[in-house]
Amino acid sequence: MSIEIKVPALPESVTEATVAEWHKAEGDSVTRDENLADLETDKVVLEVPAIDNGTLVKILVQPGDTVTAGDVLAVLEAGDAAPKKSDDKPAASQPSNSSDEAEPASGDVQQSPAVRRLLEEHDLDASAIPATGKGGRLTKTDVEKYLKDGSGKSASAAESKPAAKAPETQLGDRDAGAVGSAPVQDERIEQRVPMTRIRARIAERLVEAQQTAAMLTTFNEVDLHAVDKLRKQYRDVFEKNHKVRLGYMSFFVRAAVEALKRYPIVNASVDGNDIVYHGYYDIGIAVSSPRGLVVPILRDADKLSFAEVESSIGEFGARAKDNKLTMDDLLGGTFSITNGGVFGSMMSTPILNPPQSAILGMHGINKKPVVVNDEIVIRPMMYLALTYDHRIIDGREAVMFLRTIKEVLEDPARMLLEI
Repeated sequence: MSIEIKVPALPESVTEATVAEWHKAEGDSVTRDENLADLETDKVVLEVPAIDNGTLVKILVQPGDTVTAGDVLAVLEAGDAAPKKSDDKPAASQPSNSSDEAEPASGDVQQSPAVRRLLEEHDLDASAIPATGKGGRLTKTDVEKYLKDGSGKSASAAESKPAAKAPETQLGDRDAGAVGSAPVQDERIEQRVPMTRIRARIAERLVEAQQTAAMLTTFNEVDLHAVDKLRKQYRDVFEKNHKVRLGYMSFFVRAAVEALKRYPIVNASVDGNDIVYHGYYDIGIAVSSPRGLVVPILRDADKLSFAEVESSIGEFGARAKDNKLTMDDLLGGTFSITNGGVFGSMMSTPILNPPQSAILGMHGINKKPVVVNDEIVIRPMMYLALTYDHRIIDGREAVMFLRTIKEVLEDPARMLLEI
């Protein structure tokens, strides 16, 4: 029985998606609930599961195609899994979408549409690329790694030169005798690729923030000696009791909540000619993902323990890496924190995440000589940056807000005593 695999219902406010990658090729056996493809929206990546056991007989859309809810993506023939193809079967007997497609890496293992596209774009020989997929299948990651390592540069460079040599020669006329040599120095290779939906949405929101808000940034510097002392003192027992590492983010989240309570205007947002004050503290934590920056939300952060904050942030990071974040994870938020220090940033001016009115930027921790009680000591110091919407937040509130965070972090007992 043939079953149509359709685009699932899209999240609210999302009207269309882009086919990001197929994890199965035509002729592959699939099992119920196995992920067949990834669909990328402007916020999250959705999986398309198989609704029954069977064989994927026809793929109707390719990576990069735009689809809407209900569109047919592929056809699945339900029933027992198709038998594995024998290693000694000739390549000619394998199903193929086109007679002029790139040859499979081992002569009998199929390639996904995304892999075939990369092979054709870069004129690569599939048999020369180490395959790590199941059953010896060449994956998209294999090809991208091959290109990134520089192994595929010669083939790519040949595309930009006149085809004066035989097809098997991958080098230009000047280097035809030097098999495997690097491209000549005067070549200027360019590649044009479309933005992913998530990247395009990020760009749109960043421009929106710059065009609609009166952004201003104020800075301060915090001494993390007391935080480091606490972390070292209780790190082992904390991890043993809560099964999560005690990091810096839980301290910064709690300090931000304390500052937001003292200066509620920083937790507010603009709606037309109105100011909306939020009586809750939903903190967005900027997280890097393979498809761009995302900001999942720690809801009711004022009610979370240190362990719950650390556990939630760790989970956000893992799910972002695997493209498993949901719309519910990303919606809302009254204030955001971004940590450029994990990448080595010394100082930056973060951009607002609309409709929020402020964002805290953390940076790298560096040991520096500072004056404490009229003595010069070495302390772990971090620059803090607060970007805020000057339409509703005055400079005084912004400076006092950031100073509150500094004071709480330099004397963490304040968080327990609420002083």
